[in-house]
Amino acid sequence: MQTGLLDLPWWAYVLVTLGLTHVTIASVTIFLHRHQAHRALALHPAVAHFFRFWLWLTTGMVTREWVAIHRKHHATTETADDPHSPQVRGILKVLLEGAELYRLESRNAATLAQYGRGTPDDWIERKLYTPHSAVGVGIMLLIDLVLFGPIGLTMWAVQMLWIPIFAAGVINGVGHYWGYRNFAPYDASRNIVPWGVLIGGEELHNNHHAYASSARFSNRWWEFDIGWMYIRALGIVHLAKVRKVAPRIRYITSKTHCDADTLQAVITHRYDVLARFARTLQRTAMEEIRSLRDSAVPGFKDSGALEVVRHWLQRDAQALPEKERAVLEQALHSSPVLSTIDSMRQDLTALWGRSTATKDQLVRQLEDWCRRAEQSGIDALREFSRTLRRYDLPSRGMQ
Repeated sequence: MQTGLLDLPWWAYVLVTLGLTHVTIASVTIFLHRHQAHRALALHPAVAHFFRFWLWLTTGMVTREWVAIHRKHHATTETADDPHSPQVRGILKVLLEGAELYRLESRNAATLAQYGRGTPDDWIERKLYTPHSAVGVGIMLLIDLVLFGPIGLTMWAVQMLWIPIFAAGVINGVGHYWGYRNFAPYDASRNIVPWGVLIGGEELHNNHHAYASSARFSNRWWEFDIGWMYIRALGIVHLAKVRKVAPRIRYITSKTHCDADTLQAVITHRYDVLARFARTLQRTAMEEIRSLRDSAVPGFKDSGALEVVRHWLQRDAQALPEKERAVLEQALHSSPVLSTIDSMRQDLTALWGRSTATKDQLVRQLEDWCRRAEQSGIDALREFSRTLRRYDLPSRGMQ
């Protein structure tokens, strides 16, 4: 018996529900995330307001609150101030209570004041969307009931749970806990899978943390970002304009010395540089730890030290938990090779942190770093030095 305006087979209700939730996901990733939080693209006012209106209907989220919390996450990633770090709060806490962590931080006036600037502040935002955020989801419930009858209640519930589960839980939790890393920013961000479809491209979370202001989250040829596909489609009909994308990494195999282009490419792609450093030096570092274990050095009897070194190569030593840092310090004290790797890594990262040095000075320092790496007696460092000298600027930079 038909009780709604639309009488559909069961599979059609499933497809409609998935379609509605996908529009919500697209609204989050394109409007809230890439457009509002990072200003990676400009949207036509009509498109921007459609997304804002749809989010009011399907989530009740306030643009200023979401943007402020996300910007704070980037500014304080993996610290005690991070609103939803699984490294600090625990993976289960973020997975199961991600929406509650969001609501808690949204009540922090200091967060909204510091990180919520530049978000919509027009009449409809002040009078309707912000003060009456619950009205929208109530209207959506009525629409679902009128169109689909009693099954509309289930469809509405799925809509309401989609963002809290997949965005607040999966992206904020799993995206900083499990997955693979193309880059080594100073956090634990991961790409969950290489095909960003179900959550609009947000699955490519490590790529995003490496190039936060990029409108495109995919970076390798085998990765797919459906949100970027939608942005490109909007751009074709002049409803969106891309402001920034991550530049492609370029190598010149014939380069044997560092120049200004090498320096700029290394600074621009510093998280790729660190990831390559980690991959190149990992085998050497693992062999050193196994040697310490075979030599019966205290503290290296089990495989825990191997995991510590893997984490250290991917992240700065200061970002490690206290217990892991203690193991690392003992390893560095016991192994001249690990100590050399650590000091060379610190010197490398210092290149993009020296604001007082001139470009010519930095080029000389980079060349000196490569020379010292080649004279270190560590084959992996010598190999990485050759790779580092080949970095070059692409024909097109950040757009």
